[in-house]
Amino acid sequence: MKSYLIHLIRHGASAGNLQGRYIGKTDSPLAMESVKTLAELKQKYEYPTADAYYCSTHARCRDTLKILYPEETPLGVDGLEECDFGDWEGKTASELQKTDPAFAKWMAGGEQASPPNGEGGAAFMYRVCSAFEKLVEGLIRSHTYTSVLVIPGGVMMTILSAYGLPKAPFYDWMCEPGFGYSLRITPSLWMRGMVAEVYETLPRQGDGPAQADHTVIDLAREAADRAYGKHEEESHEESPQGGPGEASQE
Repeated sequence: MKSYLIHLIRHGASAGNLQGRYIGKTDSPLAMESVKTLAELKQKYEYPTADAYYCSTHARCRDTLKILYPEETPLGVDGLEECDFGDWEGKTASELQKTDPAFAKWMAGGEQASPPNGEGGAAFMYRVCSAFEKLVEGLIRSHTYTSVLVIPGGVMMTILSAYGLPKAPFYDWMCEPGFGYSLRITPSLWMRGMVAEVYETLPRQGDGPAQADHTVIDLAREAADRAYGKHEEESHEESPQGGPGEASQE
């Protein structure tokens, strides 16, 4: 039975991301620095082509795809938007720590904690997983064997921690903007256990000897450490357990 390949790519950073602000449902456009960075990545590395191109409905996702694939017209996928941070949208962690006592509880990952007037972690995960499963079912029904999907970082980490093999925790799947992972879905395995093999990091940078003895998750962890420092120690700064997000710490 033929397998299905889905290439997940994290969108470029918005101006709010670069300022360390929580940018979830806010439709913040790409920063000018990100436009340049994405163009340089496209010129330097190889991004896979596909039968179909999808993205979250955020403008920053659509614009990222158009930079990397200028000849393609992406289809927006409802449900794959970043977490709704409610009253915390557009604010930094340092600002919230000074003004909102509920923020500390959310940072600690309390089960009942969620951003005021926003989306809790469980609701976010359910929404993302439901949308991704619906997308996969549509790809299988239509025999669309290869696809590209540009999404926010929190959405990508949710998908990979829920379905990816090898299994790894949420924060182990961090990657820099413009980077991502390729999934291989075998219909029989998907129907039985909803699992997807993570077989490659993106963009493709060649198969040099340094990569020969590495698994994809090893590469993912190393990339996260290079981008964010030791992510096990700093994970709360990048995205609190109460709800994964797009705030970035420079």
